[in-house]
Amino acid sequence: MYSETIELLIDGVFCQGSDGVTEPLINPATEEVLAEVPHASTADLDRALAASLKGFRIWKAMTAAQRYTIMSKAADLIEARKAEIARTLTMENGKALAEAVGEVQFSADATRWYAEEGKRAYGRIVPARIPGVRQMVFKEPVGPVVAFAAWNFPASNVIRKISGALGAGCSIILKPAEETPGTAVAFARCFQEAGLPDGVLNIVFGKPAEVSSHLIASSIPKKVSLTGSTAVGKLLQKQAAETLKRCTMELGGHAPVIVHEDADLEKTLDTVVLFKFRNAGQVCTSPTRFYVHEAIYEPFLAGFAARAEKIKVGYGLEDGVQMGPMIAPRRLDVMDALVADATARGARVVTGGKRIGNTGYFYAPTLLADVPEEARIMSEEPFGPIAPTTTFSGFDEVIERANGLPYGLASFVFTRSGTLAQKTEMALDAGLVGVNHMMVSTPETPFGGVNESGYGSESGIEGLEAYLRTKFVTEM
Repeated sequence: MYSETIELLIDGVFCQGSDGVTEPLINPATEEVLAEVPHASTADLDRALAASLKGFRIWKAMTAAQRYTIMSKAADLIEARKAEIARTLTMENGKALAEAVGEVQFSADATRWYAEEGKRAYGRIVPARIPGVRQMVFKEPVGPVVAFAAWNFPASNVIRKISGALGAGCSIILKPAEETPGTAVAFARCFQEAGLPDGVLNIVFGKPAEVSSHLIASSIPKKVSLTGSTAVGKLLQKQAAETLKRCTMELGGHAPVIVHEDADLEKTLDTVVLFKFRNAGQVCTSPTRFYVHEAIYEPFLAGFAARAEKIKVGYGLEDGVQMGPMIAPRRLDVMDALVADATARGARVVTGGKRIGNTGYFYAPTLLADVPEEARIMSEEPFGPIAPTTTFSGFDEVIERANGLPYGLASFVFTRSGTLAQKTEMALDAGLVGVNHMMVSTPETPFGGVNESGYGSESGIEGLEAYLRTKFVTEM
């Protein structure tokens, strides 16, 4: 039973949209309608904008210690309700329940971290050149924020924006994805119950293009934060330029994985298969281009296929399920098209390569071998459970291929050699590099890409800095 009531949150009040427009929320594993998602009207959006300005003035005036107390209580509530919120997440997103539980725990941890770090938004005193002058640098919240979160991580995508903004002293209007609204609403209830002042956090839904264009056009928000595709990021950045809003853009990727000849093959395979099929491959840092040294290519394929074929695919709430469905039918069509294109160009399907079942949006864990560089999947982020592989022989060659796309979010390398690891990690053009493991996201470390994967960071001290501006005061 889906237990969350999907509502807007405007100026501290949970409500339905004033125009009565809704859209169905579909469980991607069962195709069941879970709830109706209310759309915010233009009037609702204007109320949220006004509320965010009022809320910002209240929240900014509070001390960092007062903000810490409220955020810490919200984190405690999120953790206490972890099982319930994770179940909501799985029902609307599809990922395995164990993954959902971990994501909600990450959200509680990130909220605590930002609450603590908000107390350390330090300025500094700069020695003056003129006697009797005091020069001070202050860090202050940038202002009300508008944020847009993608559906693939309904908890962590949302909480990075909420807690980053609140930790810095900003108010926020958040538009979560309409495919996965319940997790964000559940978090909002935790913050409200923790004592967050009205208007500091507002939640809205609606047609993405209409909501984003209206909110960004307003002079009230001073910052835009997006987790989404590169195409959407470019569009929102153009809109934000009209009012010179600051932006943080966490956009698409196409992560290369370089497996050197000396890699510990069994440990490498255990790691890459686990992370490749996490959330059915619908992860912006998912390993998506596998470059394997020619000397170990065949055993790599055999080990990968054996592990992939053992993955239990199904409804994320069922016992033992390791991989759930795609988010929507349109994603199945994309998977079919990418496999067809790759095989037409000479690739071979080692395992998978097809849809599963008649109900739900399931696609088999798929391994493609001998994929040529001109195949679409080598230049288009698959965002699904397909692993395209190919060989390499030399260092310079593989680095050129790995860096050959305009994206630069995550990259991964596997080797036993510390020297080779350092040489590779420094050569890769990416914001995140994992060496012999793939855990590149924690609350205390910066998360973000370069080039067409966006700019700016979430999490870490860099994530707090993104919501702060600098003021210099000199007095005599």
